[in-house]
Amino acid sequence: METLPEMPSTDGHTSDIVTERYLVESQKSTAHVPLACDTQHCAFPLDGNHLCVWSPRGTSHQLLTLQGHHQLITAVVFGNQTDPLQLCSASQDRIIVWNVDECREKTLEGLTPRGTILGSLLQTVLCLRFSLDDRAVAVCAGNKISVMDVEKQSVLVELQGHQGSVTAVEFCPWQTHILISVSEDRSFKVWDYCEGSLIYSSSILTAYPLLSLLINEENQQLVTGSADGQLWIFSLIERHHYHCVAHVDLRKKSETFSTRRMMAEQYSLPEDSRYHSRHEVDKREEAEATFPVLSLAQCDLCLQDSQSGVFSSEGTKCLWIGSSTALFIFNLASVELEAALHFKEFQSLSVQVAGSCAVMSEARSPKAFCILSSMFGNKIAMLEISLNALLSSQRCPGTGRTLSVLASSCVLPTSPLCFGITKENSPKPANTKRHAMRSVVEDRPLVFHTKIRSSGYTSAPHVTMFSPKTNIKHNSKRASKFKNNYKCKEYSLERFLPRNLSRQVAVAQEPVAVSCVQFSGDGQQLACGLANHLSLVFDASLSGTPAAFSGHDGAVNTVCWSHDKRWLLSTGRDRTLRMWSVHRTELMLLLGPDFFPKPITSAQFYYMDSFILLSSGPEFRLLKYHIDLCRDDIRRYKPKSRYKPIFRLPLTSGADVTTVSAVNDFYSHIVLTAGRDRSVEVFDLNVGHSAAVIAEVHSRPAHQICQNKGSSFTTQPSLAYNLFLTTAVGDGVRLWDLRTLRCVRRFEGHPNRCYPCGVAFSPCGRLMACGAEDRHAYVYEMGSSSFLYRLAGHTDTVTEVAFNPAAPQLTTATLDGKLQLFVVE
Repeated sequence: METLPEMPSTDGHTSDIVTERYLVESQKSTAHVPLACDTQHCAFPLDGNHLCVWSPRGTSHQLLTLQGHHQLITAVVFGNQTDPLQLCSASQDRIIVWNVDECREKTLEGLTPRGTILGSLLQTVLCLRFSLDDRAVAVCAGNKISVMDVEKQSVLVELQGHQGSVTAVEFCPWQTHILISVSEDRSFKVWDYCEGSLIYSSSILTAYPLLSLLINEENQQLVTGSADGQLWIFSLIERHHYHCVAHVDLRKKSETFSTRRMMAEQYSLPEDSRYHSRHEVDKREEAEATFPVLSLAQCDLCLQDSQSGVFSSEGTKCLWIGSSTALFIFNLASVELEAALHFKEFQSLSVQVAGSCAVMSEARSPKAFCILSSMFGNKIAMLEISLNALLSSQRCPGTGRTLSVLASSCVLPTSPLCFGITKENSPKPANTKRHAMRSVVEDRPLVFHTKIRSSGYTSAPHVTMFSPKTNIKHNSKRASKFKNNYKCKEYSLERFLPRNLSRQVAVAQEPVAVSCVQFSGDGQQLACGLANHLSLVFDASLSGTPAAFSGHDGAVNTVCWSHDKRWLLSTGRDRTLRMWSVHRTELMLLLGPDFFPKPITSAQFYYMDSFILLSSGPEFRLLKYHIDLCRDDIRRYKPKSRYKPIFRLPLTSGADVTTVSAVNDFYSHIVLTAGRDRSVEVFDLNVGHSAAVIAEVHSRPAHQICQNKGSSFTTQPSLAYNLFLTTAVGDGVRLWDLRTLRCVRRFEGHPNRCYPCGVAFSPCGRLMACGAEDRHAYVYEMGSSSFLYRLAGHTDTVTEVAFNPAAPQLTTATLDGKLQLFVVE
């Protein structure tokens, strides 16, 4: 075995994260030659026409040198099978296939190893790729792809169609006759190489050449990267027609990753030092060049969270992205970076700027191996990376405790939520009803001229109607009727896919935008807010005449049901908040524009109807309210309902709040807010201050936060309630886990570039629905980033979606004022 010039690693080249295991210097530059790396070996050209194989698991650093090329080697690739392990190399004079184990044995015996010459194309080969069974090799020379038979040393088929040099090619794992290629013409093509035909040709994706390609078998996705650091993910599912799942700017992702880390670090500091730390963070300026995507490889991570839950990150499917100045671990589900290894942070590494690279890690292995060739020199370095150390060094620090939507402790005496439970927790005597009646009657004026005698002025006021009814016969009839309609019908977990259009209605005679929709908790009624100042309440089946609530002087932008289904909350662009009695169809509480310095962006009932939670300007507010049920026939124009502001809290950044969300169906201390600064801030009202901040949630401010609130008609694991969705115009939908403050999945297969479209969880927690601008509603399954199916039949942009909590039904609303009801087939 020939001994080559070796530059052994020193102590300065070793760290807990990355170790430079081997370094050689070639007489010829290999800056742009594709390198090869598998779980056992690394292969690279040396001195131009020598092919070297180095094993990171061997006890010796000596290289296996293979000679057979007379001109410069331009491409190298390992086979997919390990017995025997094959290696293919190409130069302008010939293409050779080597049996690595056989070549090593002959070298140890003192013989010269020989490979099998497939032929010569007399062109510069830029890329090689073995088929899955290693019986064929795709050879890319110029704009032509030649598929060659390894055993017969012959060309099976030649594929031509690219307008530029082919830079990468892959065989499809689940369709053995399919081959996909990318080129400098900035497009990808799908071929049936057995038939020699072109199946699909994409449009031009970018202004820069496409350099790398990878096919993910588990998600059936195609990933390709360009020279300017752009990454595209396409769905290869047959019915999806190669639609784009995600488009990523690697430079921006790196900046977002760094920003989140710095924000988490400064938020973990004591509160009195946060401002100073944030000021220092803002002063940091980091100018980064683009990250060309030189190589892509599979990476299976075992990420350990503080708690195990529904969406455990164990065995997370990720990608290695090799670039000129860094290596990245990219999560395919969340479309986020898990880790970034910048070469400049390790000054002792011999290669700081790479011209080409290859990286590989075994499944569930704690180590990864990378081979780099220098851009501005002739050095070739083999690195060993500790995944555990890399992830631990870049894991965002926690908040000091695990956040959860479910309340895990009693309400503190200093909490603003005490205003809502003081009366409930106070002991009540046995004759509470009699004392309540006496107190109400005694507090009335001495002269009863406000009511006529026939109205029953001596009877107890309507507040006593909360007491249980004594008419057993009447109560049983009503209960049985209600039970037959809904209560006895359980939510179907087997047939939970509503995709059949059952009914379509128009909310008005003229086209009018539907800005918000929400089902009542029992699933029997649907409320919607319109741009013509009205709020309508439909029957869940969209049949009959809806009840109209009129009073706003501007478009209604929020409607919300109370937990007991008696009240309806609405806000409008007239900067008013109104509470309506659903049964009486009349206004019960009004908050005028004088109360709010800025428009109300969001409002809802909170803490089992104990409060009204709303956002206006840079803060959210908590209001305690009282609805007076006494009917005064003479002074009905003077409502006696009242409210009291008890708590207000601004965002830490001072930005305006775009939306707020909290659970009202059970007691929860958590309030989620989204701000104009593109962050989501978590508030714990039990302690009365901010608990965490998630920076750079979207590329634009989020216009909706949707929590997994479940339903009383179905059950979910308790930890699933910590999941919530955020959506922003032009940036898709993202699924977050409150316990880890991490994005666990991203949904971006629906067009949403201009208009804010709504999202919704299904009651079973298995589906997510969202609107889109292509006149379709999209339904995603939580375990996949590609849409499950599209719902057609709409006449305009789908603005809002809502799942029925009691039955597998989905209602959608459009910009032209149509409501569509989809049911199970």
